Amino acid sequence: MNNPQKENRPLHDRVALVTGAAGAIGYGVCKALLANGYRVAASDLPGAKLDGFVRDVGGAAPGRVMGVALDVTNRESVKEGFRSVAKEWGAVNAVVHNAGIALVSKLVDMDLEAFRRLERVNIEGTLLVLAEGGRFLIEQGSGGDIVIMSTKNVPSPSAGFGAYSATKAACHQLGRIASLEFAAHDIRVNMVAPDAVFSEGAYKSGLWEEVGADRMKARGLNEEELHAYYRSRNLLKAAVTGEHVANAVLFFLTRQTPTTGATIPVDGGLPEATPR
Repeated sequence: MNNPQKENRPLHDRVALVTGAAGAIGYGVCKALLANGYRVAASDLPGAKLDGFVRDVGGAAPGRVMGVALDVTNRESVKEGFRSVAKEWGAVNAVVHNAGIALVSKLVDMDLEAFRRLERVNIEGTLLVLAEGGRFLIEQGSGGDIVIMSTKNVPSPSAGFGAYSATKAACHQLGRIASLEFAAHDIRVNMVAPDAVFSEGAYKSGLWEEVGADRMKARGLNEEELHAYYRSRNLLKAAVTGEHVANAVLFFLTRQTPTTGATIPVDGGLPEATPR
């Protein structure tokens, strides 16, 4: 018997815009989207990093990857990003919002301008991507999917990681609100909440390049020991990869269940991250 609520949407030749693409999670997501038939607009700040990423990812998928220089903190840049993808491929069907930055600092030592930098990227950037992306998808009139990259730090914050935890919590909450506001237009908004992803293929996590040294120092560990620590603290003793995160994104994009406003944790099982 067919389930009328199960869409199991095919992905071939659909178009996805991925923000913050040129890193470990972005690489995993872009590769998975391409493998499942998507055309991928990989967006990041303009420069050699984005250009090299597009050449690398697009080499095995000619004509199915485009680079989009995009600053999520600038409204016009976000608008132009959506316009440029639609001009090239006619539509945008999905948005994977992965752009974000981190900071290590105890609250008593927090530099206010450094905190505001995280606010601009993690909160204002999410707001602009949701506002402009939502407006674009509504005007397009064919529904769509938005997946926001959250973090295990939303339900389980870490000491010294207050700026990141707080701003990503706001990012997550904006996603939940967007799921309420966009549902009438057949636009689903869901979240994926990974634990630490250090690298994927040749790509290291930009976030962990920023904060890894401090995390190692705080725990008295070298890089290999830090990776082992993160594996050991979850129930499945699993190293979380960009591919794992991408699989969670694909679950939402294929619409195998009638779901919006939900979060998939990709953390190997962290009891302290379970909502209470």
